[in-house]
Amino acid sequence: MNIPILDLAPEIDLLWENLNAAFERVMRSGQFIMGAEVTAFEAEIAAYLGVKYAVGVNSGTDALLIALRALGVQPGDEVITTPFSFIATSESAEALGATSVFADIDPRTFNLDPAQVEAAITPRTRAIIPVHLYGHAADMDALLEIAARHRLCVLEDVAQAFGGRYRGRKLGTMGDAGALSFFPSKNLGAFGDAGMIVTDRDEVAEMAKMLRAHGARKKYYNEIIGYNSRLDALQAALLRVKLPYLDAFCDGRRAAADRYRNLLTGIDGLTLPFEADYAHHVYHQYTVRIADGRRDTVQRQLAEAGIGTMVYYPVPLHKLPIYSGRGAHFPEAERAAEEVLSLPMSPHISAEAQAQVADALRAAFR
Repeated sequence: MNIPILDLAPEIDLLWENLNAAFERVMRSGQFIMGAEVTAFEAEIAAYLGVKYAVGVNSGTDALLIALRALGVQPGDEVITTPFSFIATSESAEALGATSVFADIDPRTFNLDPAQVEAAITPRTRAIIPVHLYGHAADMDALLEIAARHRLCVLEDVAQAFGGRYRGRKLGTMGDAGALSFFPSKNLGAFGDAGMIVTDRDEVAEMAKMLRAHGARKKYYNEIIGYNSRLDALQAALLRVKLPYLDAFCDGRRAAADRYRNLLTGIDGLTLPFEADYAHHVYHQYTVRIADGRRDTVQRQLAEAGIGTMVYYPVPLHKLPIYSGRGAHFPEAERAAEEVLSLPMSPHISAEAQAQVADALRAAFR
């Protein structure tokens, strides 16, 4: 059978009746942007994370951009982040007129290397954005200590790791703010774009609420230039159906990762995902490394066997045309981009499907 990298159908089937009930509730309410559903969803997210505020916006990208601006990032500032991520992370700083400054990654976790972050700090540095890539927590103790010593803000990019933990603390709750994405493929996925800013800081939440609504606390009384980034009521209602299942779905991903580990251990040239002792990995992606320049060949052979895979990410950000003129070199990010391959993963992937993936992968290595 063909095995896609992600199959959302089992999750939708499981929740079908409740999703339909939420859809009908919103349709009959006549309230489609913001309103009671969004307010309730914000309260439920805040309660789940144990934070004071959750501010719904229309995408994970806007969550990053608005949170950075609410934290005081201005044109001319520098924001340190990883070169091994989706462009939204660095794009959010550039959209504010700030400059993204990259620091290399830890090759085991694919997350920011704190030592490289400290070396990148200049008098213009204002913030750090650690990305909890693939569902694995960044080394937050080290990053927060650096930020405190240099008086920098920390914005956690939790797009791929909602439900994950660091030393028992939920990701998104340790920095000055956290940015969540509910893109459909995420661990908590909407049926379109949706995002959230979470924070314990009163002034950050107040500014974020203004910025998402054209810079106004009260409609038509605009105080600053803002954005149209309001969360749709329908997305909030559907996400409310799925939120109570998030921990169980994350447990399902961890169980699938354990099965992969048992199936794939011992293949020469294949490095399985690492989980640090401080992390509770939620496996948004199950990403292996394939050495010796064989990754693309293996990916083609898996495709011929009906196995869907993806490379996240084939080009490190500093190598993109918009950044390449800076002449930066980050060897660990560059090596990762040549070696990583994400295998099919979901809370509902069957043991039989995983065995088929493993058989095809072993055949490709032979």
